[in-house]
Order: sequence, then structure tokens, then C-alpha cells
Amino acid sequence: MNQIIDFLFEQYQGYQTVDIVLEITAVIFGFLSVWYSKQNKILVFPTGMISTSIFVYLLFKWGLLGDMMINGYYFAMSVYGWYVWTRKVDATHVTPISRTNRLEKKQSVLLFFGTIVFVFLVYYFNDKWNSWTAYADTLTTAVFFVGMWLMAKRKIENWIYWIIGDIISIPLYLYKGLAFTSLQYFGFTFIAIYGYIAWKKHLNKFP
Repeated sequence: MNQIIDFLFEQYQGYQTVDIVLEITAVIFGFLSVWYSKQNKILVFPTGMISTSIFVYLLFKWGLLGDMMINGYYFAMSVYGWYVWTRKVDATHVTPISRTNRLEKKQSVLLFFGTIVFVFLVYYFNDKWNSWTAYADTLTTAVFFVGMWLMAKRKIENWIYWIIGDIISIPLYLYKGLAFTSLQYFGFTFIAIYGYIAWKKHLNKFP
């Protein structure tokens, strides 16, 4: 047991206490955000904005550009999503949960590959292609960009992208030395699965 604990947390020995506290705080608000998303509640966005703003600071400080861009994008899309989720489509109803249409599927594909190209260029010009994690970062960034965009539009398919990205991120963040963040994505995976199930039940009830 001690060996497992040492493996998970020994990398924090060189971190400042304030940074550890900030990471834990960001993880807590991240969990709250995903939970509120599963519950289809608007609090997904303010809690998410707190989490992502902290992670933007920490990841920039630690030089993890791809991860920083993901969280910066999350913050911007949370503002957009907050507007979409509260926008009334008629006199009494706000934007409902729905499935992606053909145009949105095409837009998702374009966003995915556009993100890959964008991250590739950022890493190339910053000389960050020095580890296999750069390739994993590129993939997860693209997956999460699409997932966040679809969540902001209240599309059920967002959960599929979250599940894929979360599963990849668990070992990725553990390798990077961010054990708390890795545990966060482990928890996110299960919440995302239940989120998909909950939203699907809602759609079946209110098609």
C-alpha cells in the first residue's frame, strides 16, 4: 500500500503547497461541474469555470500547453453554454437536450481535425514534440474540444466524447505526475457513463 501511495504522490514533493491546494480545489469543482452536467443543471457552468480557471494557471506554470489550451477553451465554452442552456426557444421553454443533426455531426468532425492541426502547430512552434505525451495531448484536446462544444449545445453525444477522453486522460495525467487530476478523470469516466444514461432516459421520456 505504501508503495502505491509513494508512486501516486511522490511527485508532489517538489511542488509548492499552494499549488497542491489549488489543484485539489480545481478537482473538487471539476467533479461538481460534471455532476451538475449529469443532473442537467445550469450549475455545471459556474463550477466548471472555477475549475478551469485554476487549471489554466497551474498548467501554464507547469508548461503543459495542450492541457492549458483545453481548460482555456472549456472556460470560453462555459460562457457560451451558460447562454445556450438559459436561452428560451419559446415563451416557456429553454434549450432542450437533443441529438446532433447531420450538420452538427459534420461540424464535430471539422472541429476535431481542426483542433488536431491547431495543437500540432502550437507544439511545433514551441518545440514540444519531445515526448509521446504530446501526441496523446493532441488527441485528447481534439476529443475534449468536440465534447465541450456539444455539451454547450446540450447534445447527448457530448458524453461519448467525454468518456473516450477521460479514459485516455487517466494514465496520461498519472504519467505527467498529476495524481489528483488523474483520479479526477477516473471519477469523471463513471459520471460521464451515468450522465449519458440519464440524458438518454430524458430523451426517451421527452423525445
